[in-house]
Amino acid sequence: MSSGLRALRFTILLLAALAFIGALGAARDGPGAASVAPGEGGRWSAGPVVGPRGAEKRQDAPVPAVAALRMSAAKSTSRSDPSHTLERKLAEIVDAIRDDRPDDALRQVDSLISQHPTFRLAHLIRGDLLRARAQPLRRFGDVSKTAPQEAVDALRNEALARLDAMREPPRNGLAPRYIVKLHPAQRHALVIDSRRSRLYLFENDHGVAHLVADYYVTLGKGGVDKTREGDQKTPLGVYHVTSTLPRDKLTDFYGVGAFPINYPNAWDRRLGRNGFGIWLHGTPSDTYSRPPRASDGCIVLANPDLESVGRQVQTGLTPVIIADEIEWTTEAELTQDRRSIEAALESWRKDWESRNTDRYLTHYSPRFRSADQDYSAWSAHKHRVNAAKQWIRVGLSNTAIFRYPRERNFFVVAFDQDYRSSNLSNRMRKVQYWVNEEGHWKILYEGPA
Repeated sequence: MSSGLRALRFTILLLAALAFIGALGAARDGPGAASVAPGEGGRWSAGPVVGPRGAEKRQDAPVPAVAALRMSAAKSTSRSDPSHTLERKLAEIVDAIRDDRPDDALRQVDSLISQHPTFRLAHLIRGDLLRARAQPLRRFGDVSKTAPQEAVDALRNEALARLDAMREPPRNGLAPRYIVKLHPAQRHALVIDSRRSRLYLFENDHGVAHLVADYYVTLGKGGVDKTREGDQKTPLGVYHVTSTLPRDKLTDFYGVGAFPINYPNAWDRRLGRNGFGIWLHGTPSDTYSRPPRASDGCIVLANPDLESVGRQVQTGLTPVIIADEIEWTTEAELTQDRRSIEAALESWRKDWESRNTDRYLTHYSPRFRSADQDYSAWSAHKHRVNAAKQWIRVGLSNTAIFRYPRERNFFVVAFDQDYRSSNLSNRMRKVQYWVNEEGHWKILYEGPA
């Protein structure tokens, strides 16, 4: 094996090892990447390995980096969505280089390029394989004389993000902490893990979210937590798809289509956040995918991935939750959250029907605000309105509950409200933001969904 190929093999191993140990800080926003340690039975997971009462367990000999990637790939072989098919091929190329099979690696890269001619990361790896035949490589993507280092670094970051997703797929039996309950008409939900540059597609199974697919995504150049127009950041929060924009209504820049979301939502506006035009959209015809941080704030998928996701999107219904990093939890813990919020919601409904306005208002936080009314104005309005009623009946249905990313004990609750009284009846879709204040659930915001 030539010195160039030995250097390339070392570089690819180093790349895989970087993905394996989670050293992705340069490619991501937010806190540093989690540590990785072997769990029981040789299983690898993020974070420290602890036993009873937090005692650290003995760490066994580490699994080789690329072998771990191969095992992760094997676990997902049943998946046939575009992202996983492409990423399995990447893992196979890494394997071929690790096993000193440069000709096989080159054939596989050529096959990948044949299938996806605009996949620039594959072209970069091919260039390294060819260059390694003639001279030692100093780094992954050793083309500094022919391409800007910034562009090469961006492709490196994409490789790290994709390999990291292959290495550590979500554990079976866990669900995202944010989806507490989906209502029957919401067939799917989208959750974006901004730190991993990953979109997860969940299916509604009797109100419970079950993972069915995940995809590599590009987010804003400025990172996340959008606050103002032009900051090139992707927002964090609970949103939904508001419309569908077909390809023939857009320029080539947006690829096969787009799905706008409702940023800024009511909570964003309350916090003074502004800006507009946050979409899920595709890529230009000359670009298969973009680096992890390259958009002006939108969520960008490869065109085949956007088409795959788009088949599951329902305008006005599909939730889009954007988080720093997905917190995974058990169904039992989600059930506990759901029961707690549903009990508070039912108590609010009954107290409204009772026409005991003072008791009804105990469900609202002193920090409550709805449109142009603060708590004092809301209280006066409700006392005045309820005094004119002889009876009130309130029906709630199609309830959805979401935990808000980055906020502590903060939930978004949406439902169909059927209101009837002695002098007025109406139906509407309503949204409320609930927060736990000193052990009690209180409403911070209420308005039309």
